[in-house]
Amino acid sequence: MSSTVAVPVWLVVLGGLLALWAVLDRLLVPSVRWFLRRRVNRVLEEIDSRLSIRVQSFKLTKRQVLIDRLVWDRQVQEAAEAYAREEGAPRQVAQERVERYAREIVPAFNALIYFRLGYRLARQVARSLYRVRLGFSDDEGLRAVRPDSTVVFVMNHRSNMDYVLVSYLAAERTALSYAVGEWARIWPLESLLRSMGAYFVRRRSRNTLYRCVLQRYVQMATAEGVTQAVYPEGGLTRDGRLQPAKLGLLDYMLRDFDPEEGRDIVFVPVGLNYDRVLEDRTLLLDVDTGGAGPTRRPAFTTTLRFVARNFGLWLRGRWYRFGYACVNFGTPISARDWLLERGIAPRRISREERFAAVAELGAEIMASIGRVVPVLPAALVATVLLENPDRSFDELELKAEVHRRIRRLESAGARVYVPRRDRDYAIDVGLRALTLRHLVEERDGLFRCNPEEVGVLRYYANSIAHLGEGGESASASAS
Repeated sequence: MSSTVAVPVWLVVLGGLLALWAVLDRLLVPSVRWFLRRRVNRVLEEIDSRLSIRVQSFKLTKRQVLIDRLVWDRQVQEAAEAYAREEGAPRQVAQERVERYAREIVPAFNALIYFRLGYRLARQVARSLYRVRLGFSDDEGLRAVRPDSTVVFVMNHRSNMDYVLVSYLAAERTALSYAVGEWARIWPLESLLRSMGAYFVRRRSRNTLYRCVLQRYVQMATAEGVTQAVYPEGGLTRDGRLQPAKLGLLDYMLRDFDPEEGRDIVFVPVGLNYDRVLEDRTLLLDVDTGGAGPTRRPAFTTTLRFVARNFGLWLRGRWYRFGYACVNFGTPISARDWLLERGIAPRRISREERFAAVAELGAEIMASIGRVVPVLPAALVATVLLENPDRSFDELELKAEVHRRIRRLESAGARVYVPRRDRDYAIDVGLRALTLRHLVEERDGLFRCNPEEVGVLRYYANSIAHLGEGGESASASAS
């Protein structure tokens, strides 16, 4: 009984690892899960007590459950069968594609990451780069939205900072679920965005099976009341102008919507604007190439130059924040009321009639967004200078022209954001922002457009161009 048994070292190591795995699996892992689940529940209880729109149970459902529900959805299965027939592929191949698409799309919302890490990170980044302001909010209209409605924040898309800015400012109201494009599918950004409730969209995909899986996820989330944030323009504006609505996601939401029963869908217009857009020159490369998109090398070079220049300014103690970033929340649009007023039931009309109705609603949504796009100092000064690009203004002449422009915009109902309620200060801020970037030249106390930078100046003037074209707008505000 006391004899020695020789055991290879590798077997001892393997046995030790298996024993350690058993301890972790049976004792530590369940304890950690219990601890994290308790923390999450406490966060949810705390947050639900102060949110205007509570976190929906659909978002808290385990990701694998949502994936299975999406994969085995009747419409998705019918689309998989049709795909297999059309492609002459085995049914199993189509099923594997469906599962891959579902895993790609479905988020993995984590309240702890969203409200503890995500919110704090968004706040820190936004406030480090900009003077962040909430310019206007139709609080009365937002309070009138029924609690069981599906709320969809629809906004103009000027910068990738939009995600950060709106998440930060909307965090006191709700947790947003974004549709994000392929640009975000890089590690570790993909995992972070997915845990914050973002779902991924291949914006240019023409694959009918993929589109069906995406459509059914959007419809499920909408039917379950998930609060979403959507950019109807479908992508970043390249020239600074407000773009027409792309109808894909809107059509998905409304395709099976019955205005006479079930949840209402309420669209909340959100207008964003910046004194400086971080990607402005990169976006303008797309305009220069006729919409074909900038090649990687010029885009990378432009980005690298921007980072290096600002890092150099920071090292010398001459770096300043990029001016004001402002968000306005407009009057909600009820899909139920809009459809009932026109006698439209999306389920019971033809595809062509539905597309026409969605296009009309999309145009109204974009007009509502346009009415609440903030008018910021840099855009105001750029607009005035571009009216006479060859003229040189002294400071008093320029301020007089900008004052006239402000009065015209306010009489049309535009939302003019005036920092400190001081118009002269606002003009100084806008002029300084453009002069520091050498978009505006100053010589002997006279200011004029830099002829080499007219394109960039026009990009900022275009952000409010729709407000000077006789469009309807909401009531004026200067705050």
